[in-house]
Amino acid sequence: MEEHFVWVTTRRIKPGALEEFERVWRPAPHPQGLRRAYAYWSEDGREITGVSFWDTREACDSWRASEAETQRRAAMAPYVVEEREGFYRGRELGVGSA
Repeated sequence: MEEHFVWVTTRRIKPGALEEFERVWRPAPHPQGLRRAYAYWSEDGREITGVSFWDTREACDSWRASEAETQRRAAMAPYVVEEREGFYRGRELGVGSA
C-alpha cells in the first residue's frame, strides 16, 4: 500500500471571518511537492481543518520554512483564534463490501 505524508492543520477563526480567511488561505505559489489538499469547515464556519498530502516529509518541511508560507500565515493571523497542527504518515484503509 502507498504511504502518505500528510500535514493537518485545524484553525478556529473569529466569528464572521470565514470569507476573509478563505481569501488569504490559499497558497501562492503552489508549493512544490504538494500532491493534493482538502479543506473541511464546521457547520458554524468557525473551525477549518486543512489536510495536505506531500511527496515527502522534506517537501512539506521545505514549504513550512519558506518565505511564501511565512507571508501566508501572517495574512491569516488576524482571523485565527487558535491553531493546532501536525505531520502524519499513513495509508489508505481498504473499505468495501464483505
